[in-house]
Amino acid sequence: MVNRLAGAVSPYLRSHADNPVDWYEWGAEPFAAAAQRNVPVLVSIGYSTCHWCHVMARESFSDPVLAAYLNENFVAIKVDREEHPDVDSSYLAAAGAFTGQLGWPLNVFVTPEGKAFFAGTYWPPAPLQGHPAFRQVLDAVAAAWADRRDEVESNAAAVANALAAQGEPAAGMLPSEEDWVRIIGELSGHEDPEFGGFGGAPKFPVTPVLLFLLDRAATGGPLSADAAALAERTLAAMAASELRDPVEGGFFRYSTMRNWTDPHYERMLYDNAMLLDAYARISDGLSIAEGIAGFLEKVLRVDGGVFASAQDSESIIDGKRVEGAYYRMDAAARAEHAPPALDAKVLTGWNGLAIGALAEAGFRHGRKRWVALAREAAEYLLEHHFRLDGSLVRASIGDIVSTAKATLEDYGMFAAGLLRLALATGEVGYAARARELVDASLSAGRGAGGAVFRVPGGADPVLQSQGLALAVDPSEGAYPSGLSAMAGAAHTLYLLTGDAGYLRASATAMQLFAPLAVRRPISFGASLGVMTRLAQPAAQLVIVADEAGSPLASVAHRWERAGSVTATVTSEQGRAFASAGFELFEGRVVQGGRPTAYLCRDFVCRLPLTDPEELAASLRDDGGASGP
Repeated sequence: MVNRLAGAVSPYLRSHADNPVDWYEWGAEPFAAAAQRNVPVLVSIGYSTCHWCHVMARESFSDPVLAAYLNENFVAIKVDREEHPDVDSSYLAAAGAFTGQLGWPLNVFVTPEGKAFFAGTYWPPAPLQGHPAFRQVLDAVAAAWADRRDEVESNAAAVANALAAQGEPAAGMLPSEEDWVRIIGELSGHEDPEFGGFGGAPKFPVTPVLLFLLDRAATGGPLSADAAALAERTLAAMAASELRDPVEGGFFRYSTMRNWTDPHYERMLYDNAMLLDAYARISDGLSIAEGIAGFLEKVLRVDGGVFASAQDSESIIDGKRVEGAYYRMDAAARAEHAPPALDAKVLTGWNGLAIGALAEAGFRHGRKRWVALAREAAEYLLEHHFRLDGSLVRASIGDIVSTAKATLEDYGMFAAGLLRLALATGEVGYAARARELVDASLSAGRGAGGAVFRVPGGADPVLQSQGLALAVDPSEGAYPSGLSAMAGAAHTLYLLTGDAGYLRASATAMQLFAPLAVRRPISFGASLGVMTRLAQPAAQLVIVADEAGSPLASVAHRWERAGSVTATVTSEQGRAFASAGFELFEGRVVQGGRPTAYLCRDFVCRLPLTDPEELAASLRDDGGASGP
């Protein structure tokens, strides 16, 4: 049997390399093999920090008898959902036709043409509490394939046709003032009044919603106080709970209990990047933000200055693999044990989230080290994940580059992170690269429907050939969708360039999600954040200072207003931005040799200010919030 997973980019796939299952990686080859053998395909999807994925691997995929049966009757594909999020999204959509208990591991049985006809998640090795054993599932699927092929293929075609017919979401209007009142009211109604957070068990951070609430708080409107209070109560509850690791500072993925106890101990890059963003924006959050930044630097940072995708929940303690045991130890005890393994896979999009959070939090709080960490990660990605043709690499590990296609989330999250880094450093090169990514996505979207933004070079070729590629993936419960990330980056570009095309593209993209977001705000926090910023008058603040430590810059760093940008540049940097087509910086120079502030509305600027107290008064008059 050929070991096809030993050289995989994904540590999750490598962990299955020694299984007796004849695994294939995702691609056209296994479907061709299934067609030749006239057998169905098992597409098994998971990720390296997924607890039940590891359990099923130990119980079933390591069983030589079961593996022999699987190899004889199926072609088996192992997929890392973090490496191939588009594959995961497509099969999640299909699996919804067969089970309401979606999650991972996700095991989908498909025809050699890729069409799903049965799906489920974890199956035990023996029947348990009404759940069939995995071998029983395999027997039933193999029998259906052999004896009721017409029925199987008819059902598979019906599911595929239903998914294809969904197409893009129906566009609507961006939220009205009445909608915003209902949205904040509904989120408040989801709040757990006793333990904080949203809903019952299991309880997730739902960080995109918290960031949206902080955006609403920064509008200065009638909902600001309610939004701020809800976000701050939730963040305070999480910081004081078992969800936060008090030793290394990072946050775990979720708690299995309503009171934030008994966490699932995996620690994800995207969670911690966005939580750094949130805690850096609230008055009592700096110490928590410092802990998260320390976790990113000391635990998740890998060679080259980029960040690993996640850290595992399980570790080896006294020769046994135990979930959470390491994290329940104090610092001294941890020093006696090897830490849980990292999923050292470098994802462009998730690193974009970290770059943006570190850059802006460092800019806001004067933490030069955080900005330096963002810069190092960005430089690595620009050198190793930004191809000469302008396309992006989705994932890599060490010197091995994944064949997975970069997705819209990679383009959008990286572009947004580069823009935030450009504003924090005053270096136009980052903004120019971000503009290239947004422009490439806009070019790919011309004539392709209402989504405006598309993946340069097209979607995953296997999904495309099978007609299974989703036109638009709206899922963004845990982190921004590709479309919302790209819309946010385009809006920032509008604020910097004055090009109304970016504004139109951002608004058009968000109109696709608006009806969904108004109905289910808990699932569309990132989109609602972009919609909030789109609804505000454009505001821009530029500080031109040729000396470090300007008091004007200190005032600017504390100002927060939804729909705004703040930049501190030297005279030379301002000229570079202007020369590169970023209109906001045109004519922004120091006055009388003193650091100078330019406060603008829709690119119309007030008289330049050189006195910090006058700037502070002007910012108070302009509304928004005063940051920590």
